Amino acid sequence: MKIKYNKKNISISVVIGILCVLLTFGIVLQIRTVQNNVNISDPSYADNALRDEVLKSKEKYDNAFEELEKVNKELEKYRSKVTENDSTAGQKEEELKKDNAILGLNEVTGNGVVITMRDNQNASVSSIGVGENISDYLVHEIDLLDIVNELKNAGAIAISINGQRLIPTTSINCAGNITRVNGEIVGTPFIIKAVGGSFETLERPGGYIDYLRNEYGLDITVKPQSNLTVEKYNGAISFKYAQESK
Repeated sequence: MKIKYNKKNISISVVIGILCVLLTFGIVLQIRTVQNNVNISDPSYADNALRDEVLKSKEKYDNAFEELEKVNKELEKYRSKVTENDSTAGQKEEELKKDNAILGLNEVTGNGVVITMRDNQNASVSSIGVGENISDYLVHEIDLLDIVNELKNAGAIAISINGQRLIPTTSINCAGNITRVNGEIVGTPFIIKAVGGSFETLERPGGYIDYLRNEYGLDITVKPQSNLTVEKYNGAISFKYAQESK
């Protein structure tokens, strides 16, 4: 049996077909536009939100630090007033300064030394011996710790690494290529400042600095400096296992 089509039915079918094609094209175009907008705007939105959070945190930190500075100044005035008529005030003040220096609560200025440590720039996979590890020719936390111990043994009362003041609770650790001091990321060159000791023997033959230079070719300079200032610790000191005596 033959199906009969009239011109009216054909025209309606053509119009509906064209509308369907246009509608499909419009939907696809809209989906692609939305996807592109998401791909473009999402990172920007995330970056902006993260930046706002960082700025808010920095503002809170700056305000807290300013308040801490005010309290420290008021405390200094009060301490001076209380001890002005005390015959042992000078001695007590010196003891307090020494204790604060050990705790990192104040900056310390005096004769000291600046040690700068860099990786071996000439070491490469092709230049080292078979079986050797290229990471041995880089500065690691163990190297920093050993240098710090040398400085302490030499009598240093204040030490910092890249501006991070070392205190009794300071941690120096390394994860991959990232080194942290007091939880803050530091990188090469490592600049170690120390004040208050006698540092003439740091570069002695057979010493640790001499060993790092000769064995691994680390670039280490040691420069005595007068009137050197080691920055104070600006973080919060937390004694995890300390308890108040009863």
